[in-house]
Amino acid sequence: MEALIINKTEDTPGVEFNPSKGYFMISDRSWPENAIDFYKPIFDWLDEYMKNPNPTSIFEFNLEYFNTASAKQIARLLLQLEKFSKKTDIIIRWHYDKEDLDMLTSGSRYAKLLNIKYEFVEH
Repeated sequence: MEALIINKTEDTPGVEFNPSKGYFMISDRSWPENAIDFYKPIFDWLDEYMKNPNPTSIFEFNLEYFNTASAKQIARLLLQLEKFSKKTDIIIRWHYDKEDLDMLTSGSRYAKLLNIKYEFVEH
């Protein structure tokens, strides 16, 4: 399966979902004008990937900021991964700067809603 690469911009995160490398990362800032449109290709790609996933997939969220519209799409993405975790081993790694309690709190709120392996990575 082809990797999904979306280069970051000032308003949108970088996305690198590369199954051959076992690397799945969303990073930087997420505050696109239309979060639904931005995240749609990610959901579509995941639907295809989950037809034949790696035995273990680690999804890394290394965001420094996201707005409310992105928060809803991230929640939707995490719920989709939780659903897929019944088929394959999925681990969520939520990265945060040790000074950024808001990002840690956001990650903790998501973790409480999910029944999925969830790890926190402090920088």
